[in-house]
Amino acid sequence: MSFHVVEQAEPRLNRSELAVPGSQTKLFEKAAKSAADVIFLDLEDAVAPDDKEQARKNVIQAINDIDWGNKTLSVRINGLDTHYMYRDVVDVLEQAGERLDLIMIPKVGTASDVYAVDMLATQIEAAKGRRKRIGFELIIETALGMQNINAIAGASKRNQSLHFGVADYAASTKAKTTNIGGANPDYAVLADKQGEAPRDIYWGDMWHYAIARMVVAARANGLRPIDGPFGDFSDPDGYRAAAKRAAALGCEGKWAIHPSQIALANEVMSPSEAEITQARRILQAMDEAAKAGRGAVSLDGKLIDYASIRQAQVLVKKAEQIAAQ
Repeated sequence: MSFHVVEQAEPRLNRSELAVPGSQTKLFEKAAKSAADVIFLDLEDAVAPDDKEQARKNVIQAINDIDWGNKTLSVRINGLDTHYMYRDVVDVLEQAGERLDLIMIPKVGTASDVYAVDMLATQIEAAKGRRKRIGFELIIETALGMQNINAIAGASKRNQSLHFGVADYAASTKAKTTNIGGANPDYAVLADKQGEAPRDIYWGDMWHYAIARMVVAARANGLRPIDGPFGDFSDPDGYRAAAKRAAALGCEGKWAIHPSQIALANEVMSPSEAEITQARRILQAMDEAAKAGRGAVSLDGKLIDYASIRQAQVLVKKAEQIAAQ
């Protein structure tokens, strides 16, 4: 390992993150009773401009009045390029109680964007005597943000997670798609000709690079990488496939823009019983190997070593988090 030790963000179960529009008050209680690990009350894209101020009041009241149980609670503020943003931060932090855990900052483009919100939050906390330090969730959803992702990830001690905002990212990069996440038939490889036989088409994942880069930046700074929305909530198989791809790359959670997606995210982002059992077997085998003075051992015909321990520990720790929840 490097001599530089990566400081880990506060551990939170973040398999599913439910988006709830701040203007839809009838959804608040339902969200609080859902199986989502994290809920973010949205003041940004899901709220029309004429409803922004009322949505902010709704969210403040909901934070204070609703029993959110043991869920992590976040508020997505408006972008720094709008005149709504400063009032979002000031009013929410000054008027909402200590129940709020996180602020979600959209369309982060530079490290300075994070610094600006950090400065404002720090001043409010000091002035109001808030005991709980607010953490930050950062959405990477522009070409500028992706270019500066490493600096953004390390911009504040408040940072806890990076999220991939696929829709705005597609618009920012002028990608030829109108889907919100998922596969694109145009992003495919056509197999070479083999005589007169039909040529096979192999679809790819056009978001692979962006998510993989986000995962590296997040993990290198001790943050949680979270995959963003999948727009077609009538396609559970498509959602599950997208979540599995993100999990395979290292994401530990995915957004749910509809309640039906919560269970899918929790399923995909949780280790299976078989995986947990195998992880515990690896830890036991390596413990026995260490007692015998060996640094590696064979298990089921496969080599396992100290790297295997670290992989197994990740799975076991996640299982323990879920059990505690």
